[in-house]
Amino acid sequence: MSQGRPIDPRWIVRAIKRWADATASVPVLKRVILHPVVARPGFWFATAAGLVWGGAMSVGHIRSTGGVILARNCPRWSFGRGGTTIGAVYITNSSYSRAVLEHEAVHRAQWKKYGLAFIPLYIAAGSEARTNRFEIEAGLNKGGYT
Repeated sequence: MSQGRPIDPRWIVRAIKRWADATASVPVLKRVILHPVVARPGFWFATAAGLVWGGAMSVGHIRSTGGVILARNCPRWSFGRGGTTIGAVYITNSSYSRAVLEHEAVHRAQWKKYGLAFIPLYIAAGSEARTNRFEIEAGLNKGGYT
């Protein structure tokens, strides 16, 4: 095994951004990827994955509330920031106020619209919430970003 230069993980983000740009610039590709026949099964798959992950991490503390399936009391390492929405499942430890759940319900709707394409689109939108179009749409105040 050769000892080469370590792989820079930023190439993944750059590749995802190029994919998102290419998708946006080819209207027929965008229509196909975002068509409900393609996007909806991706949403269902993401929701199933979220239920498996959230169910395991929350040790069964799951309930439907505020338009999302809430998996609470999860270990902090099992999600990003204050919580993460995967499909219709919001995974968090204790951040589930009414405002936060309204914010996460918008992310649920985004997952439903974009399906699995939501993952690269969200990454391409950037990690800074104040400039990420998906976080802005969900409401920066409600999400606790302001």
